[in-house]
Amino acid sequence: MTARRTLRWRLTLVYGAVAAGVGLLLLVLSVYLVDRALSAGQLDLPRGLGVRLPDGRVLTLEAFQESLRSQTLRRLFREGLLVLLVVGAAGVGAAYVLAGRVLRPLQQITSTAQRLSAEQLDARIALPGPEDELKDLADTFDAMLDRLQAAFEAQRRFVADASHELRTPLAVMRTEVDVALADPHATKEELRAAATVVRDATMRADQLVDSLLLLASTDRLAIDGLPLRERVELPAACEAAVSAVRAEAEERAITITSSLAPATVTGDPALVERMVGNLVENAVRHNLDGGWVRVDTGTVGESTRLQVMSTGADVHPAHVEGLFEPFRRAGTARTARRGAGLGLSIVRAVATAHGGTATAEARAGGGLTVTVDLPRTSANDPFPPNA
Repeated sequence: MTARRTLRWRLTLVYGAVAAGVGLLLLVLSVYLVDRALSAGQLDLPRGLGVRLPDGRVLTLEAFQESLRSQTLRRLFREGLLVLLVVGAAGVGAAYVLAGRVLRPLQQITSTAQRLSAEQLDARIALPGPEDELKDLADTFDAMLDRLQAAFEAQRRFVADASHELRTPLAVMRTEVDVALADPHATKEELRAAATVVRDATMRADQLVDSLLLLASTDRLAIDGLPLRERVELPAACEAAVSAVRAEAEERAITITSSLAPATVTGDPALVERMVGNLVENAVRHNLDGGWVRVDTGTVGESTRLQVMSTGADVHPAHVEGLFEPFRRAGTARTARRGAGLGLSIVRAVATAHGGTATAEARAGGGLTVTVDLPRTSANDPFPPNA
């Protein structure tokens, strides 16, 4: 409040000082112009001509004209100063009122900011009025609040989902250990089976923690920049990713085809390979038994493109964008499979860190088409047409 009043009084003093300065300048200019007019209007009569006053003194015409001029100027200056003081006081009052009206939107922004907290981010300024600088500031502040609210909600959802995902393997381990400890006659085979379940749950929790750390570090790279930049051939990364999931695909009768045109990007090889691996793994893991996966690389304009298409469960177009959020999966078939729901989140984070984009589109009949566009490194062959 004190700072706000100080700024208001500062503006008031500035406005008042400007008004007083302009008024004083006008007064001096008026005196100067009247003086010139009176001097130019004096009668050109013979010198010494005058009248005898009752007290015997002789008042010449020159003395009369000079006395009239000086008295007029003094009266003009005196009364002008009086008017200037009255007008200046009125100007200061008007300046105080106008400064308050000018600063009212800023006061509204301040009061809105004071009501905000991490738990309450729904306050908005919504400043009415003309499209001026203050309304632009208020609209910018509202847009910033929208982004902050979305970020806080995403953070809370991320923490809740991460806690839920970690709770599952921990509950499995605790249950197995409790069962084993509660049975004093447990055989070696039963203990080994319990140990195997605990090991699998531990591996799942470890994989989830690794994915969370990778996602956090990759998100940070979008701000700090990539520490390592090398040429990476996308076809080679795709071949390695396909080889890694070949056994699982054959077990579920999933056909994998590819059209790997030359495509080179500049970036962190480990991150790019992880991005490609996540796309191919997701396409197989969340597919239907007997389905298919297609992996394409190439160039489109000034971008290097990686596209992975696959069959799978039906995904509503409105839910596609949400699949890039952490721990989001589409349909019960995806939830039933293994995985924590971080694959596409990591894909988008890696693409963003490399100056690219990652988008997805629901396919008619089920499944997804995920497209990653990265800055083009060198001239490559045209991108192959879709199947």
